[in-house]
Amino acid sequence: MRTAAIAAFVTLAALTLATGAANAQTTASAPPPADTPFLHDLATSTSAARMEADVRTLVGFGTRHTLSDTESATRGIGAARRWVHAEFERISAACGGCLEVMYVGDTYTGARVPTPSEVVSVVAIQRGTTDPNRYVLMGGHLDSRVTDVMNTTDDAPGANDDGSGVAGTIEAARILSQRKFPGSIVYVAFAGEEQGLVGAQIVAKKAKDENWRLVGVLNNDMIGNTRGIGGQTDNGTVRVFSDALRQNETEAEARQRRLTGGEVDGPNRNLARYIDRMADRYIPNLDVMMVYRLDRFGRGGDHRAFNDAGFPGVRIVETLENYDRQHQDLRTENGRAYGDVIEGVDFPYAAKVTALNVVSLAALASAPPPPADVAISGAVTADTTLKWSRPTAEQAPNLAGYRIYWRLTTEPQWTHSRWVGDVTEFTLKNMIIDNWFFGVAAVASDGTESPVVFPGDAGTFGGY
Repeated sequence: MRTAAIAAFVTLAALTLATGAANAQTTASAPPPADTPFLHDLATSTSAARMEADVRTLVGFGTRHTLSDTESATRGIGAARRWVHAEFERISAACGGCLEVMYVGDTYTGARVPTPSEVVSVVAIQRGTTDPNRYVLMGGHLDSRVTDVMNTTDDAPGANDDGSGVAGTIEAARILSQRKFPGSIVYVAFAGEEQGLVGAQIVAKKAKDENWRLVGVLNNDMIGNTRGIGGQTDNGTVRVFSDALRQNETEAEARQRRLTGGEVDGPNRNLARYIDRMADRYIPNLDVMMVYRLDRFGRGGDHRAFNDAGFPGVRIVETLENYDRQHQDLRTENGRAYGDVIEGVDFPYAAKVTALNVVSLAALASAPPPPADVAISGAVTADTTLKWSRPTAEQAPNLAGYRIYWRLTTEPQWTHSRWVGDVTEFTLKNMIIDNWFFGVAAVASDGTESPVVFPGDAGTFGGY
């Protein structure tokens, strides 16, 4: 009887230990929370009133043409950029000097800059705590114009184009500077956009020369108009334009992409999908319309300069444009008003679009870096295997593990996912590689995720 009791006790103890080990393993491999509370808090932090005050200040400089007066204290591009610089400095003072504020410029000559001229953007950098060389960037262009792009003197208010984007960038800096993030965040008021994306090219060159690991550029160019040229209104949708392919793709990489796919899964496109998911989860009454195009038909924006340099970037822009308020002399003809005046800006809408930027920047800067060296195999088998590399613990101390995503090849957004834990290889059983697109995202302990990375060179966001 005693022997039987001892045996039963040993058996029970063994079962208890096994159950405890199993539970511990389950706990260790459980996914982080799907919802991130601090992002909900950030989503309600933007102020339409503050943004309106900023746009009124920008409009008050009369013209912000890139080649306008640089000496006046009250009028022209010089006064405007000094005000933005001072505003970033005030924001930095409020967070204990957390922003590095600087002018980034160069002398430029081109078709729309006929004589050598200084083109100067204003940049503020909020350094990350553990991975400071990984950057996300938000910007809008400071300069404005009228009908004649070479008219440097007439009033060009630029309230929506792109006072709204600059005000949104400043507002994002106010909010996000009150927190710390593993990755770095850059806020930019670009110069020279209307003269040929000049300021963005100069900042992109700085990023390339300094080897920034720039994983996302959010170019906000016109985020304040909700009444279209035909009279229709829409304050619940914003467009995100994204180019399909990496512009620094080699011929060999293009040949490989043709065999394995990736035409709609470059880093720009998966950055757009990421922003779409942020809107769905955190921004009430705002839907993202993903547009599979670099920019509006035949037109361009500052994100293109970064795409050309090999960095992921998208354009965020209102859904309805009013062409009477873009690139127009201030005038009234036959009772019809023209010009980019402040009355054309819907500030609650602009604040809502800015909130989308804020949560996207915060999530990107909080998450571990996007997986590197993502590879896939599974030809002529029933299973699909994905592999990737892991950053160092010092670089990503909050890394909890990875999530694999997949979708049918005709679906615009990732539709299925599986948490696989802190591994660098996983096989999806009975998932035929030919029928789906696959990707991998890195997940932090607080639930923030990186963008999904498509396997191979076509989808890479860069290394660690």
